[in-house]
Amino acid sequence: MAFLSSRRRRSRLAPELDDEDLGRLMKNLLATARTSAIAMTDMCVAQMSRLLEQAPGDWDRRAHRMGVLAEFLAGSRLPRSWATREPRNANALVLYAWSEVARARSQGRLDDAADVIDSCLRAAELTPQDPTPWVVVLTAARLERWEQQRVFGVWNEILARDRWNREAYLTMLRYLTPEEAGSRMQVLEFVDALRARMPANAPCAGTELTAQVFQYHSVLDRGGFEALVARNHWSQATAVQALDRVAHTWVQPGFLRHARARADLNLLAYTLLAADRRREAGAAFEALGGIVTAWPWGAGGDPLAAFDEAQRRVPRDG
Repeated sequence: MAFLSSRRRRSRLAPELDDEDLGRLMKNLLATARTSAIAMTDMCVAQMSRLLEQAPGDWDRRAHRMGVLAEFLAGSRLPRSWATREPRNANALVLYAWSEVARARSQGRLDDAADVIDSCLRAAELTPQDPTPWVVVLTAARLERWEQQRVFGVWNEILARDRWNREAYLTMLRYLTPEEAGSRMQVLEFVDALRARMPANAPCAGTELTAQVFQYHSVLDRGGFEALVARNHWSQATAVQALDRVAHTWVQPGFLRHARARADLNLLAYTLLAADRRREAGAAFEALGGIVTAWPWGAGGDPLAAFDEAQRRVPRDG
């Protein structure tokens, strides 16, 4: 069992996770923002184009990079300007649509859902093998509360192109929760069906554990006595089994190879601490190397503070 060393690595929020090329691009865009308010410049577009054209066919890496950039640029004029300037560039169209979806999350709806969907469909025509435009349509459909028949039609388009698309599974999971358009039974059936077929290290491997955290947070959100005993969730058989299935495999070097593996390791560290399985959490924290994701650590406040407090509860060497 690996434990945290006595010298802990400094924690930091890193949306790019361990994608160094994406991290460099974000720093360059931030520098541009400080000097010119992220004006539409050839330099910005050229840098984004080069990154998004790397690793063709690696839909998992593409979705990670596109999603992080969309969140980073939400509210900026840059994605719309690029899409307007290059209306037959699939990268520009998808980034614009995804940035609009990212901006809409804070207000609960899209300003112009039809425009977002149209941008995605045009991108899908330009790159018919790419699942990413359909992933953005699925996210928009969730925000707009489409009926399930229409949503599952989009879902099937994604699966036909990328069977284990991480973003798609997590979006469907949220859509099927009782808080949105589904029920607890639908969540259970969705997770059970996935677990029966999915490779253990697929990009969507974190779906089951994410469902457990959703349920745990729903209990915490009720407040009062239920919140005080919410930790009991992690002693229930389904939660114990979900953790047992991944606690020792995910932390093995090279086992998780998808672009957002560090996000899943954050999820693992969080759930092991919530379940008071502190010794097992040590290996997850060690594997993270101080890289922190806003979710799930930020559910109750400052994610870095929550991460650091949790890490202090983990045994150290010696």
